[in-house]
Amino acid sequence: MLKLQNVRKVFGKGTVNEKVALDSVNFVMNEGDFITVIGGNGAGKSTTLNAIAGIFMIDNGYIEIDGNDVTKLPEYKRAKYMGRVFQDPRMGTATNMTIEENLSMALRRGKSRGLSRGITHGERTKFREYLEMLDLGLENRMNIKTGLLSGGQRQAITLLMATMTKPQLLLLDEHTAALDPKTAKKVLDLTQKIIADDKLTALMVTHNMRDALKLGNRLIMMHGGNVLIDVCEDDKKYLQVADLLKMFEKASGSQGVVNDRMLLG
Repeated sequence: MLKLQNVRKVFGKGTVNEKVALDSVNFVMNEGDFITVIGGNGAGKSTTLNAIAGIFMIDNGYIEIDGNDVTKLPEYKRAKYMGRVFQDPRMGTATNMTIEENLSMALRRGKSRGLSRGITHGERTKFREYLEMLDLGLENRMNIKTGLLSGGQRQAITLLMATMTKPQLLLLDEHTAALDPKTAKKVLDLTQKIIADDKLTALMVTHNMRDALKLGNRLIMMHGGNVLIDVCEDDKKYLQVADLLKMFEKASGSQGVVNDRMLLG
């Protein structure tokens, strides 16, 4: 479903600030996979998601989605394949638009706009049903602008927007990192439910090792711009955080292990 082969990206090439962000990244993601991605700061996690989404062009290798080579496609042409939720809740919604307007925009993503008579009664009913799943009372506030909502409320709406048209690939970039623990758990529970109910293929970046072990059917650990560890479901379900840290130490060698332990713990 998703294939990355020899993907390499260097920022600031030829300057004193040159940084190899991705160094020959390879992995294949099957349809229905829910992969959690962990690693320390600068490991290449978010850069990998940005490369898949087409935020920048890669320097080498290729990216394939559902059998289509998208390596040279710009971001807007890749958007039809995927939904995305960012770390910053402010990035997923239009602050000056109402909740129902944001949902309507997401519903029409990838479709020809043309002339229409706005949001239909059927669409409003559908939006209300989606919002009821959140258990945040937002189904009764559909005409409020999203800029007036809390970060957790906006992130929950962004998740709905990213998944309501059942994308072929869902990218989640530390989408609960900016939320308080209670709200983060609610959004994670909702994430897990939507992915399971709609049988979505999802790639989720996280710093939380417990969440990475608990969620999904596969776990990838990145380090130095590459995939260091790739754990399948059968092995993953028996792992504890301490086991994962030992695997990381063995695979990466001694250099930088203490620092990464702090970042990943």
